[in-house]
Formats: sequence, C-alpha cells, structure tokens
Amino acid sequence: MSEKSRYLCQGCGFVSPKWLGRCPDCGSWNSLIEERTGGTRTSRARTAGDADALPLPLDKIFADDAPRIPTGSAELDRVLGGGLVPGSVVLLGGDPGIGKTTLLLEYLGRLAASRSETVLYCSGEESPRQIKLRADRIGLFTDRLVVLSQNSLEPVLAEIRRLRPVAVVVDSIQTVTTAALESTAGSISQVREVASQLIAVAKRLEVPIFLVGHVTKDGTLAGPRVLEHMVDTVLYFEGENTRDFRILRAVKNRFGSTNEIGVFEMGDGGLREVANPSRLFLREDRGELAGSVVTASVEGTRPFLVEVQALCAHSSFSSPKRGCSGTDAGRLAMLIAILEKKIGLMLADQDVYLNLAGGIRVVEPATDLAIALAVFSSFRNAVVDPGAVFFGEVGLTGEVRGVSNPEFRVREAAKLGFRTCFMPRANVPRVAGMEREIAICGVSSLEEVIDRMIV
Repeated sequence: MSEKSRYLCQGCGFVSPKWLGRCPDCGSWNSLIEERTGGTRTSRARTAGDADALPLPLDKIFADDAPRIPTGSAELDRVLGGGLVPGSVVLLGGDPGIGKTTLLLEYLGRLAASRSETVLYCSGEESPRQIKLRADRIGLFTDRLVVLSQNSLEPVLAEIRRLRPVAVVVDSIQTVTTAALESTAGSISQVREVASQLIAVAKRLEVPIFLVGHVTKDGTLAGPRVLEHMVDTVLYFEGENTRDFRILRAVKNRFGSTNEIGVFEMGDGGLREVANPSRLFLREDRGELAGSVVTASVEGTRPFLVEVQALCAHSSFSSPKRGCSGTDAGRLAMLIAILEKKIGLMLADQDVYLNLAGGIRVVEPATDLAIALAVFSSFRNAVVDPGAVFFGEVGLTGEVRGVSNPEFRVREAAKLGFRTCFMPRANVPRVAGMEREIAICGVSSLEEVIDRMIV
C-alpha cells in the first residue's frame, strides 16, 4: 500500500487529511503535525485477560487492598499512596534538569539493592556510561540495577518478560518507537501505541512501570492527552533550577490521594528527603518586620508553615501593578478589594507585590487571612506578631470562614514554637485540648483580626 499523510493535533489527537493552522476540536494553534502512514497495520495491544473477561455482579467481585512495594523513600511512597502497586503504570513529568532521572535512579536503585531483585532502567536519551556516572555521583552501587539503552519497544518488552523485574523505568516515553508504526518518535500515534503495549505488559506480569514524559513550554505533559488517561498515576516533579528544593505532586492516582506532596532537596549527592518542610520555608530569625506573616497550609495530610511577604509602594502609573508569586493572582486582587471596602485602605495608587517565601506555591483559600494581613501590615508599616500563625478563608463580606484540617495546622505551629494561632471561630471546637501547647484565638471577621494584632 502506498504511503499516505495525515495531520494529528498534538493536544487532543484530532486527525485531519490536510494541515490546519488551528485545531477545530480543541482550538489550539499550530498543533497539527504531519504523520506518514504506510501499509503496516497497527497491532493494538490487548490488556491482560480481556479475551476471557466476563461480566460479574458487583457483590461477586473481591476488591482487597492492593499489596504495596515500599520504594525506600517515605516521600515517594506518600505521593504514590503507600508504595508501588504491582502492575501499576506511573507517568512522571517535569522540566528538563529538574531531577526526574535522579529521583528514579536513586530510589529504585535502593529498592533493587534492598530486595535483591532486578530493576530494569530503559534509557532512550542517555548512554549506559552517562547513567553510570550519575549513579556514582549519588552513591548508588548495585548490580541489581540493569541498564538498557534502547529506542525500540520490542527489545524492551522482551527484556521485561525475560528478567521479570520488580520495577521498570522507561526514560522517556517520547523516545521509544514500535515497528508496528512508521511514524517518527514522539508522534501521537507512536506514544499512544508504545504506552498501550507497556501498560498491557505491566498488567499481565504485574510489574510496575515508570514512564518519564517530556513537558511543553507551559509545563504540561507533551504528547496526546489520552496518555494521562491511560496510566494509573500521573506525577509532576516541580521546582526551580535556582532553588534546591523539589516538590513531587500527584495530579492523578487510582490507588491513593492526589492531595499528597513529597518534598526533596537537591544536593551534590543527589536528592535528600525533607521530613519537615516547614523549616525549609521559614526564616530562622523571625524578627519584627512589616509585611511578613506566617500561615499554615495543608497538602493532603501534610501540614507546613509558609511565610507570606507583601510589599506596598506608591505607584507612578495610573494603573498600579499587582505582582504575585506563589499563589493565585486573582485571589490577591479579590483580597485587595476586600481591604479597600471593609477596612478602608486606599490601595488604588499602590503597587502591591506578594511573595510566598522559598518559592513554594500554595493556592488553598486558607492562606487568605495571612495574605490580607501581610498587605495591611506593609501598607501601614505595622508589625504583626512574629510568634503568631494565621489561617482562614476570607469571604467577600470580610468574614473569616472555616477551613479543613485545623488540628493539623495548629499542631505544626505548636511543634515549631509559635505562641499564638489565629483561626476561624468555626474551627475552634475541633482543636479543643490543644490550648496547653499554643494559645488559640478564634476570629470571625478580618476587622477583628486587625484590631487585635496590629501594634
């Protein structure tokens, strides 16, 4: 059969017989790329046991908790939901150089050494020598980590069936191709077909597989969106190259919560787990500074304290600037409007800048109270008690609304030596009995907090 061309959208998978500047399905521009197809038919991989699958009544299905394989990293296990599930497929994305390869190499290598079982690391981007140099740098010495430098899917599948490893890494999914298709590596059809066959092998042999994925310029995973739907877990490794800490976050997890995060610190010897992230985002010397307020945030079951910094400066332009780093800019604009309406601040001629110290990003509404206080403190040049922690959602009428998991936040603040915790009055009954560790102050409005705190 003669070779033909078609055009596929990299965002949604829409197929067109001719090139279009804008995808009619998802609306993205310049996302259609040419793909050449020949006479070879795609051999779609079937999932394990689908030929013998029969419908079953719900009460006849046994759903015991899946056994977990501990990776040796408490932070990685936390994000995965308690460890690796046999047969699960995990997609890991992140910016180039953020430490994806280091993370998997370090902790899966330790997993192989501790269990005396094989881990297969398939690299399509680095040579075995490069991986060896990286392993030496992080202090990984084991003969249980097997490295395969291969861009073809068929040899990778053959090695998985032969070795029966405890875990497999494919780095990266965009570099692997299958002979069933004639399109180039990284195309939608190649990524989808390669992922489909790897998922089928993972389910059939009950081998957990990590797929490393490239990301686009806006930080989302490259390739077809359907890839995220096919896998069991999608993880993002976040951070800035100018900072040492990294955050591992789950955006999809069929075997656990998506609210958990893992915190790591990058050093010369590889990644180090951060058991207490609050100390990472707080200044050691919490002096009396205007515009600085500490808040308590919760990701999943993990509480941590963050320093909120605000700066108000007179603007020389008719439209003042609103700069925001680490939280939602729309939320900052809303809180500025509340301060103007309910508190009487005149911020129309002020440039307002907000920063969450340490480069952390927090978007939960529980930080509203601290953000509003930080802006007020900077504008009035008034100091907020450095020994106090604030959390609570601020409504449009200026009321302070209750938030989730107040006991986690209060306990973390007490553990780090803070003396007072200002929180929504609706949450006070849930922290009964903690007054011996830290003073609890329940508040119902933003005005009440400002009257009690600003000195």
